[in-house]
Amino acid sequence: MQKKSHDRSVSNFNTELKLKGFNVFQIEDDSSAVRAYSRKDFYKICLTTGESIINYADRSFEMTGTILFFANPNVPYSWETISRSYVGYTCLFSEDFYKPADRTESLQHSPLFRIGGTPIFHISEEKREFLNGIFKNMMVEQTSNYTFKDDLIRNYINLIIHEALKLQPAENFDQVKNAAHRITNVFLELLERQFPIESKDCPLQLRTAQDYASSLNIHVNYLNKAVKEITGKATTTHISERVVSEARALLLHTDWNVADIAYALGFEYPTYFNNFFKRITGTNPMSLRPAGA
Repeated sequence: MQKKSHDRSVSNFNTELKLKGFNVFQIEDDSSAVRAYSRKDFYKICLTTGESIINYADRSFEMTGTILFFANPNVPYSWETISRSYVGYTCLFSEDFYKPADRTESLQHSPLFRIGGTPIFHISEEKREFLNGIFKNMMVEQTSNYTFKDDLIRNYINLIIHEALKLQPAENFDQVKNAAHRITNVFLELLERQFPIESKDCPLQLRTAQDYASSLNIHVNYLNKAVKEITGKATTTHISERVVSEARALLLHTDWNVADIAYALGFEYPTYFNNFFKRITGTNPMSLRPAGA
């Protein structure tokens, strides 16, 4: 019965996420499970009590007791429950929900959600009771008819974030043997998140291997070595192939001129884009335009 209840909760919060960009729910007692999370658009905060192993980027955390965990949507991770009893709360939210008027700094820059940071905190019993109350309040407001409930929920999220910032992050982690796999997965996830390009006014931000390494808070040589080892391709090859794929889509399915496409894909001048596209594909960008376009 507990498993069925958990499944219903998952279905419900998926629906709520799509509609509102936010959902909070209680974690049922569901031990001996491995959960892999790859959701691309939602941040996550978990307050859990039990014993678990969390594989996050290129590190593995063995956690016992109550922890507070912050997940960045750029970083795929897995969570293995070890103890027979495992309970707590989870809230998921989009960045658009958290900062609807673009009034706050991006969560990507937060020390809690920043890629390369340590997103796990040990929680005392006193603090656990306090945080439990916050999650319970969010669950109540989620189903209320209060006009300004979204603002109130955002305040609760901010309160959790500020409580975590007062704490010392957990450091009992090991570099796992498959670190190259994990960092490669993170890179490929981050690469894919740059697309599709939907506006000429919002050009591609990450263009080079160094850009991705900086965003992931690792040395570019480490990134290049991991990606090459796991995929057999250089980091720059993955980036170039994805940029070309997006260029093809824009040439075929939009009326943007080549200069607009070049700018949207991060090229300073159309000539640079033309040379890049021809070097990778062997043809000129205009050759992909539909007849009469």
